[in-house]
Amino acid sequence: MDIESLRRHAKNIRINIIREVSNAKSGHPGGALGAADIVTVLYFDIMDINKDNAATLDRDRFVLSKGHASPLLYAVLAEKGIIEDEKELLTFRKLHSRLQGHPDMNKVPGVDMSTGSLGQGISAAVGMAIANKYLSKNDHRIYALLGDGECEEGQVWEAAMAAGHYKLDNLCAVVDQNGLQIDGRTEDVISPAPFEEKFRAFGWNVITLEDGHDYAAIEKAFEEAKACKDKPTCIVAHTIKGKGVSYMENAVEWHGKAPNAELTAVALKDLEGE
Repeated sequence: MDIESLRRHAKNIRINIIREVSNAKSGHPGGALGAADIVTVLYFDIMDINKDNAATLDRDRFVLSKGHASPLLYAVLAEKGIIEDEKELLTFRKLHSRLQGHPDMNKVPGVDMSTGSLGQGISAAVGMAIANKYLSKNDHRIYALLGDGECEEGQVWEAAMAAGHYKLDNLCAVVDQNGLQIDGRTEDVISPAPFEEKFRAFGWNVITLEDGHDYAAIEKAFEEAKACKDKPTCIVAHTIKGKGVSYMENAVEWHGKAPNAELTAVALKDLEGE
């Protein structure tokens, strides 16, 4: 897909992220906005998921390990037409809605794992990759998106060790390295960096993406991951938390709160003017 089309999809996705969180008056906009370009490339250029195969295993699968960024996943699924009515996004976090604060694989087609307890998503992705490679002989790939703060969880590194041991070349993990988490800068809380050396030590192929908003570079990284044999791949992507909204960019306070009506208007103006 051409760059302008990807940019248009990402713009719509970011607008819907703001609408979801603002309407719910709660949620996690910062990390969702920051990872939007990566997930846009995945869903519109790399993965073979569509409305017709979303409820099957006969496709590539995506695990949002940083499950609190669910507004991003729902907005992407709506942009793909898998969530058929875009208006459903406005039920985010509402009572009886299937679009809850953390994604539920039993309620939403296209959600491949119920996530939210940090560290567990990548473990599930490793299990899926093992099943595809060694049990079902399913050639489809598994992708997982982790937060850099999430990588403070020990379970992440147990999963990384298993993936390297089993040579899961059908697995690609992306670390969304925006440098911020709920309590502040990751380097001040308890730094999990450097990521590249750690993943290489566990037998992974590692790609550093200096600009996690450069569509051509993102696509190239995913293609390199697909070409790597006998190793899982980790893409360490440097992103801007809150990307696209002036007052949210690199601002830790927007990790997990919703803008009021006035700030929502500013955010939508920022995004619509992109």
